[in-house]
Formats: sequence, C-alpha cells, structure tokens
Amino acid sequence: MRMDATKAGDGDPFTAHRSLLFTVAYEMLGSAADAEDVVQDAWLKWDAVDQGEVRDPRAFLVRVVSRTALDRLRTQSRRREDYVGPWLPEPLVTARDVAEDVELADSVSMAMMLVLETLTPTERAVFVLREVFGLDYDELAEAVDKSPASVRQIAHRARSHVAARRPRGDVRPGQARDVFAAFQRAVTTGDLQGLVDVLAPDVVMLGDGGGIRQALAHPVVGVDKVSRLLVGGFGKFGAITFEPADINGRPALIVNLEGELDSILTVEVVDGLITGVYAVRNPEKLSRIGAETDVSR
Repeated sequence: MRMDATKAGDGDPFTAHRSLLFTVAYEMLGSAADAEDVVQDAWLKWDAVDQGEVRDPRAFLVRVVSRTALDRLRTQSRRREDYVGPWLPEPLVTARDVAEDVELADSVSMAMMLVLETLTPTERAVFVLREVFGLDYDELAEAVDKSPASVRQIAHRARSHVAARRPRGDVRPGQARDVFAAFQRAVTTGDLQGLVDVLAPDVVMLGDGGGIRQALAHPVVGVDKVSRLLVGGFGKFGAITFEPADINGRPALIVNLEGELDSILTVEVVDGLITGVYAVRNPEKLSRIGAETDVSR
C-alpha cells in the first residue's frame, strides 16, 4: 500500500513536511529507496493517529521517521559487512540551489555521508537530528529512546568523531563549480596535466559497483594514480558522453556509455582542490538519476 495522495492533500502536515522527512531518513540510511519506505511507514502511522491530538505534527513525524530509520539502520549495518567492494550512498539529483545552503549541501554530500557511515546507528541518528535538523535534546531523547543526559553524551561523542574525519578547509559553492568545470574539461578531453592541476596531492577515489558492475575494489589514493586512472579508464571507451548535473549538493557528471546510463561521477572540493572523487556504477543505485529529488531541512 502506498500513500493516498487524495488523503494527504496540500493542507496536510505530512505533505508539508514530506521533503524534510525524506531528507532525515536518507541522511540516516544513505539509501533513497529505504528512505522512501521509511517515509511511507510514517504516513501510515500519521494516517492512523488522531491528528487533532498531535500538538506539533512536524516533531511527531520527525520522531516517527527517526525511530523507523534507526531500526532499519541497525539492520543495514550488519548487511553492509557483506557488501562487495567500497560502499557509496545512493546518489540523488538535487536542485542547483541546494549547493547554496552550505549546511544542507554538506550534510548530503558523498564525503559527509561516508563519514556518517563510521558512526554507530544511534550516534548517526543523534548527529543528523541535532547538527543538521536542530532538534533539542528533549526531542532527541524521544526520537532515539534515550535519556536527555545520555543523548548529550552521544551527541558530543558523535561531533568529535565527525570533526576528526570530515573534510577540513573552505568549501565555497562558486569556487567548487570553477574547479569542477576544470575537472570536467580535463576528464572529457583526456588532459592528464589538467587533472593533476585540480586534484589534491592526497585525493582519494572510490568506486561502487556493488558486485554487479566492475568498479574499484579498493580506494585509489594520490594525485598521480587517480589522474591516470581517470584518463586511462575513460579513454578505453569510444561512445562515452558526460552530462553535467548536481548530485548530492555537489557538481557532478552523469556518464553515458553507448547512449545508456553507466555511472555518476561526483567530487568533493576543499580549498580549491578536489579531495575526493566518487564513482557509482551499481545499477541498483542509479534508478533516481532521471529525476530531481527534493531535499530540505
């Protein structure tokens, strides 16, 4: 059973907050498909409750989504151990203006989502709800079924963990687009020196094929290896085209091979250089590339 649009009309709080709810679930899970399932489950609970008794629909819905996503995240964490090759979040085509909301763009970026993967499920839920969506500690306590004092400790631990692992430096949308434009020219023309000029010395490239398509079995590190891999890898294909897009709040390329979607390629730009290159080839993660996904906070 899917959500009945005739019942969730324009004046319905669920409809008003749906984008927020999806974003909460996606940032906790890294999977758009799972996030949609969580949002659907939240609608079923919203439809069943006496809505007139709900004083704060937004808080109620965020709490429902958070609890459901946390349960699913605990199951996912065990499943991830069997994933073939490096894991990357399911990429989303996002609106151009998402990049202008620096905090939102950072929170859904590939680089941040990978950092969030290193947290425990409860730490991830608390970090996302507190740092991205601004829930107070009492709300957090209800959402994750912990005491406010315990949640404060978890939040402090999660912040410290993320601060030690997140990309450091200045990430400006305008500068990122200029750097990405140079990256795009170098990739599409096979300009090795052009790539070297925009890649950070310790740049890391990850590829996710999910065991379905060939991809990088391990991270590739260093400007020399990554630049040669990009030029040599794409140079092997003849009928390949690159389409610019915004993916997870960052400029990206949609790569088409023989006229069919092959992969997405997105980057992280810090202090004017590309520190991360992320390639998703797993076809199970590319189903949403044809349409823009609304994310908000």
